Amino acid sequence: MSGRLLRLVCTAAVAAGIVCAPVSAAADPAPGPGDARSVAGLLTDLQRLYREAEKATETYNGTEERLKRQRAEVRRLDAELARTRASLHDSRGAAGRLARQQYQSSGNLSPYLRLLLARDPQHAIDQGHVIGRLARERVETVGRLTGAEKKAADLARRSRQALDRQVALAESQAEQRDDVRERLRAVEELLASLTPEQLAALAELEESGIAREQERFLASGALGDDAKPSAEGERAVRFAVEQLGKPYEWGAEGPASYDCSGLTSVAWQRAGTAIPRTSQEQWARLERVPLNELRPGDLVVYFPEATHVAMYLGDGKVVQAPRPGAEVKVSPIAANPVLGAVRPDPGGEPLRRYTPPRLPEGATDGSDEGYADAYAPAAPETSIR
Repeated sequence: MSGRLLRLVCTAAVAAGIVCAPVSAAADPAPGPGDARSVAGLLTDLQRLYREAEKATETYNGTEERLKRQRAEVRRLDAELARTRASLHDSRGAAGRLARQQYQSSGNLSPYLRLLLARDPQHAIDQGHVIGRLARERVETVGRLTGAEKKAADLARRSRQALDRQVALAESQAEQRDDVRERLRAVEELLASLTPEQLAALAELEESGIAREQERFLASGALGDDAKPSAEGERAVRFAVEQLGKPYEWGAEGPASYDCSGLTSVAWQRAGTAIPRTSQEQWARLERVPLNELRPGDLVVYFPEATHVAMYLGDGKVVQAPRPGAEVKVSPIAANPVLGAVRPDPGGEPLRRYTPPRLPEGATDGSDEGYADAYAPAAPETSIR
């Protein structure tokens, strides 16, 4: 009997207080037609719940990325406001000095009258230059003071608006976290309600379904002959393979754990190319490539909403961080419904020689399923700073 789903399901069930006994295919009767429909329906429900949870996960991750950028914008505006206020302080000091100089010279002849009474033309010209320079300095000082005041007021307004957006994003993120936790609890409740016989049947049905989809996908000719990766693509692949066996964790970007897009984004970052953080942004912003032109290192995106992503290894396989409760593993490319593929380095020249990384024993073990409430994210940071 296959253990792809059962091992992960048992983990969730044990957490819920249910004991999963080993099931022998020889000892248990095969499901009848009615049972088969029931198991197929259960698998459909389970897969639907997984998809909903992963969609909510990517929404949460996207908000986290926007929140990071917003915090950086608030810090930038605050720093610029501090510099502007310092400049405003200096301009006010200069304006004060001008006012004092004007007051101190008010009892004497005006500079223009002194110019008229100059003892010779050259002296008059020299005096005129001095007066002109002083006038320009006054105009510039007043201009700097006025400009600094306007800039400080504008920056203070923008800083308040940026801070308001940060608070709104943090509140939205908290709501999204609660939404995902609720969806994961629905998965856990469904798993906990199943008998060992149903769990075994689900595992068998899931694995046979993936095998059929993979066979159909390869027979369709959608994939061409494997092309060689670029140098960066090879580095990204080798990094991803080195992460095999590490657990999936919400929003994780290594080094001890990853989520699906955390693995792909960090792998390419380590290879020398920064790419978007979430699967939906990777699908939207990276250059798309036909499936028959896939090369190792390309990213395969899944589901109509682009809510899951994996890295192509070649030979019809991908490396992925599947879902909470599972580990980074090697899977058939058709383990999930393929949306398309993108290439992080479209200008990268293919290597002349390429040796695929050696996969460790157990690289394909484990299930693509495995959501459990215990793996939901902790409360996000909601502090305004």
